[in-house]
Amino acid sequence: TPEQKLRIVNEFRKRDNVVAVTGDGVNDAPALRAADVGVAIVTGSDVAIEAADLVLLDRFDSIIEAIRLGRLVFQNLQKVIAYLLPAGSWSEIWPVILNVFFGVPLPLSSFLMIIVCVFTDLFLSLSLIMEKEEFDLLSLPPRNHKRDHLITIKIYIQAYLFTGFMETCTAHAMFFLYYWKKAGIPIRQLFFLFEGYSEGFHGYTQDELTQFNYTGQCVYFVTLVILQWGNILAVRNRRLSILQADPVTKKRRNPWLLLSMVISAAIAVFVTEVPGIQNLFGTASVPIEFWAIPLPLALGILCMDEIRKLTIRLFPIGPIAQIAW
Repeated sequence: TPEQKLRIVNEFRKRDNVVAVTGDGVNDAPALRAADVGVAIVTGSDVAIEAADLVLLDRFDSIIEAIRLGRLVFQNLQKVIAYLLPAGSWSEIWPVILNVFFGVPLPLSSFLMIIVCVFTDLFLSLSLIMEKEEFDLLSLPPRNHKRDHLITIKIYIQAYLFTGFMETCTAHAMFFLYYWKKAGIPIRQLFFLFEGYSEGFHGYTQDELTQFNYTGQCVYFVTLVILQWGNILAVRNRRLSILQADPVTKKRRNPWLLLSMVISAAIAVFVTEVPGIQNLFGTASVPIEFWAIPLPLALGILCMDEIRKLTIRLFPIGPIAQIAW
């Protein structure tokens, strides 16, 4: 009866379940209206169609494919977030902290921060939306809508304390390495400088010091762009190794990912090498070795995440697995 169907829906909802109801008849209307998602079919009664939230033009079995695709979109959005946070916020806030509180010449300009967020990371994050499922998504239990949110503490741990920590330390190391190799200024002398980074410091003029800082900022920027390549290759698989699910072979092929890497590299070259951009936004050409050094470092980030995933696969109830996203 309509009353019994309605009671079933209400009892499920009292137990914190999200309820979808399918129906095509007049008797289904109360349950369709009370459910979180009422699903009718276009050939059903007018009353059922009016009460439903969603009207299918096909058969009811298309709901199964919709659930699978919905879970895929949800997981891919989580991958996008896990990819964006290390460079888009963590590796950009620390240069400001070092500058404001520790007196280090600013390692990354606000313009280059914007380029990372709006351009170089944009195309790579969009490519993650095109990822195929890593495993059978329909085998997963329903998500707890009160606990399993899009962003979780586990994603923050992965993005900030694992990948973000490695990227931030590596990018700063490249910044300080540039100063040591090209200007002869060791790292210890760059801390607590504040206004001391001015005319006469280490025998350089103000213009020379400014140029060193512009180039150092671009070294930090280029390092961050290349490190994100290792990050995206790592984050596209939550459990599988890249050897099991690489972006080239047919099962998990994602040509957009490789294309977006090329685009991000082209943007980095454009921003740092074009004279007009350099004069307008205070950028500078990056020495060729500082384009080459980050490549194995990006591979190192991927390898570290491969070790993390291997540990999770070997010890699925271990402490690392418990905090894995």
